[in-house]
Amino acid sequence: MPGQIKTFRIPCYAASLEETELNSFLRSVQILTVHRDFVADGSNSFQVFTVEYFDKGTVEGNRNRKKAKVDYREILPDEDFALFARLRQWRKETAASEGTAVYTIFTNEQLAQIAGKRPENKAGLQEIAGIGTAKIDKYADTVLALLAEINQQQRIA
Repeated sequence: MPGQIKTFRIPCYAASLEETELNSFLRSVQILTVHRDFVADGSNSFQVFTVEYFDKGTVEGNRNRKKAKVDYREILPDEDFALFARLRQWRKETAASEGTAVYTIFTNEQLAQIAGKRPENKAGLQEIAGIGTAKIDKYADTVLALLAEINQQQRIA
C-alpha cells in the first residue's frame, strides 16, 4: 500500500506559519520519507519538503487488525490433526529448552503442512514455505524421526 504525499514550501529568510504547519504535520503522521530541495532565488529563496506518509490512524488500524484464527482441528483430517498436535507439543518442549518463542521454530501453518504432506526427507521438508537451510540443519532430523514414529504407530493402529 503506497503512502500519501504532501509538499510544503518554507521561506528561508523569515520565520513562517508554513514551518509550524510542517512540524505539526510531521508529528501527526507515520513518516515514510522526507525529501528536501533548495530553490535559490535571492531573498525569495525557499526550501521544498516533500513528505511521503501514512495516516497514523491507518497504521494503528493495521497493527490492531488481528488475523483470523485457524482451527486446524476443522481443517485437518483426524490422523493429520493428531500428528499436528504431537508436532506442536514437540515444538513447545523444544522452545522451552532453547528459551525461544515457539513460532521461531515452526509456525502453526508450517506444522499443519508437515502433518498433511508427511515428508520423508529433508528435501520434502524444505519444500514447505519458510523452512530454509537453518531450520533443516537444526530440526529436520528430529522432525523426520518423529514423523516416522507417528506414521508407524498410525499404521499399527
